[in-house]
Amino acid sequence: MQVLGLCRFSFPALGDFQIEHDTVEERRRYLYDPARLEERFRLFEAVTLPGFRAQTDEDFELLIVVGDCLPKAASDRLNDLVAPVKQIRIIQKPVDPNQKHRQAMKQVLQAARLEPGSPCLQFRHDDDDAVAVDFIERLRLAAKDGEALIAKNETIGIDFTNGYLAEFGAQGVRAAPVYKSLLGVGLGMYIAGDCSHTIISFAHNRIGRFMPVISYPDASMWVRSLNQFNDSRRAEKQKSQLTPLTAEMQRDFMTRFAIDPVITRRIHAVTARGTV
Repeated sequence: MQVLGLCRFSFPALGDFQIEHDTVEERRRYLYDPARLEERFRLFEAVTLPGFRAQTDEDFELLIVVGDCLPKAASDRLNDLVAPVKQIRIIQKPVDPNQKHRQAMKQVLQAARLEPGSPCLQFRHDDDDAVAVDFIERLRLAAKDGEALIAKNETIGIDFTNGYLAEFGAQGVRAAPVYKSLLGVGLGMYIAGDCSHTIISFAHNRIGRFMPVISYPDASMWVRSLNQFNDSRRAEKQKSQLTPLTAEMQRDFMTRFAIDPVITRRIHAVTARGTV
């Protein structure tokens, strides 16, 4: 079964963000601010990529969608980072000011289905978060678990509710283990053949209103990054929960997410990475 992931990397369409803008140009200035792009690149390199490089099931494709207006230096840097990961494909998409973000992303996912008449698994992913190294494997196993539900429904949600909130910087990693339902990261979806829905068709926190959801609260399956430019008004309050990594948490980060705190500190300690 095809497994497709969607990651928008500073794609400047309107809609589907808590921080909104009136025009594409305003959105572009916000997303392409050099300080914001630098933070996104550091988190993408230190947090997001390691887990996808180390997946126990390598049969998946992660689509990273960028606007055709992404600055060249940033585009080149992104291409260099993902080049060693064969499962990642960058899609450069023109930004239509009359097309909302959700519709643009749905088109990307629908075009990427190799056999639209066959079922697939999909997930969405933010460029500053992480999933566990067995995330793809667990998605496939969940589809087997849900065979009775699949027989009666075109779409099924697959929600891994155990993970971490974390903050990454030159001083190291601060984190807190949490249980969150329908957070977005660590959330997948089974989609039947000839079904036009995608993982982006629904707001992640409301997906349970439209389909059955299978939840797994066992192993830690995701890391939700808290940073300077979070698209969440709750981020500052959530940061108060974080503490330096314990020995057990550090083992979890390294074995479950392939995140090395030493490498993370080194990446964030660099003060001049060039102009993006």
